[in-house]
Amino acid sequence: MIGRQLVPGLSVGAQIHPEDLPALARAGIRGIIINRPDGEEPGQPGHDAITEAALAVGIHTRYIPAFHGQIGEAEVQAFAAALDTLPEPIFAYCRSGARSTLLWNMAEPLSRRFGSVG
Repeated sequence: MIGRQLVPGLSVGAQIHPEDLPALARAGIRGIIINRPDGEEPGQPGHDAITEAALAVGIHTRYIPAFHGQIGEAEVQAFAAALDTLPEPIFAYCRSGARSTLLWNMAEPLSRRFGSVG
């Protein structure tokens, strides 16, 4: 699995680039959760560029921007829904993987596939 595996079927990691998508597809990734907000740093690829490259190799994406110190119920609910609807294995990323990990910790109990309500 790419990045750091949190549970079977879900890993988290740092920012990826469009040119990384073929390797992610070869590694078996089928879903990506984009938690890094567009424009957080100059030069980072936006979610549209990642989504376009992902779709070209058969990977589905969800854009759920998570701003430092501003993760609320809407982001948690959206993350849980993405966990339940994206094909596995899923890779979630932000700048370092920390916000994606935090979202996982908050959304896991709500996830039907991964959490305690499943």
